[in-house]
Amino acid sequence: MNILQKLFSREKQPADTNANIQAAHQTAPLSMPLQLPPGYQVGKKTDIGQMRQQNQDSYYAQEAYLESSEGLEPFGLFIVADGMGGYQKGDIASNLAARASANYILKHIYLPYLLKDAHSAAQTPINEVLTAAVITANNTVLQYTPEAGTTLTIAVLMGHHAYLAHVGDSRAYLYHNGQLKQITQDHSLVARLVELGQATAEEAMSHPQRNVLYRAIGQTATLEVETYLQTLPPNSYLLLCSDGLWGQLNDEQICYILQSATSAQDGANKLVDAANAAGGDDNITALLIGVGE
Repeated sequence: MNILQKLFSREKQPADTNANIQAAHQTAPLSMPLQLPPGYQVGKKTDIGQMRQQNQDSYYAQEAYLESSEGLEPFGLFIVADGMGGYQKGDIASNLAARASANYILKHIYLPYLLKDAHSAAQTPINEVLTAAVITANNTVLQYTPEAGTTLTIAVLMGHHAYLAHVGDSRAYLYHNGQLKQITQDHSLVARLVELGQATAEEAMSHPQRNVLYRAIGQTATLEVETYLQTLPPNSYLLLCSDGLWGQLNDEQICYILQSATSAQDGANKLVDAANAAGGDDNITALLIGVGE
């Protein structure tokens, strides 16, 4: 069995997703500016979708405040993992990866700050801690479910900065001022075809091999991890999601929902519901983090 191929995939059914979104939700005027309260507001939702027999997505979400030189600063750890590799095995792989990486990050970033040992916490750059956390997750999956695999997208938020680590085709987006920016790069065959100019973004959405990954947790003992640093402006959203969401909704539709959301939880609910209304051919997970002043 090829671990790079997500199993139980179905042909997408045509759906008028714009009509579904607008029919499913009564939205506020899009001219209204996004105004979020101070700190982080977190919305989270996962769903099995319309076509699968099991939800193989996993997520982790934690928010807190840490003491810094400028006083109390919001802190968050958010993870999305999309399992693959067969019935039940993908579920185990994604859960293992999320738990192993969260444990590593909490031990090497969160606990030193919590114990007021900020000097110790800052000795290793955060991007290096995140890389080590992903490698730990990879080793854990290889040990316990070598026949399975998973994507893994991690975001550590400190104040108005997001430190991200990423493997696979789950995604991180920034939404601000009505614009949606994809932060992470998909490690998929069709993403590489688009990068090489051999396919358009529209063609990639319906490509028969769009679920084939060339890089994933649990694939090989050596793993290349991509890390990112993203500034989070006030009144913005950070969205982490599995491909069951972005594979059904385009950027315009995601923007429409986020602009009309009354809260982070309302936005996460509406995103998942809209992906289901558009066909729901895969498991769907959304972590939506609103960033206030």
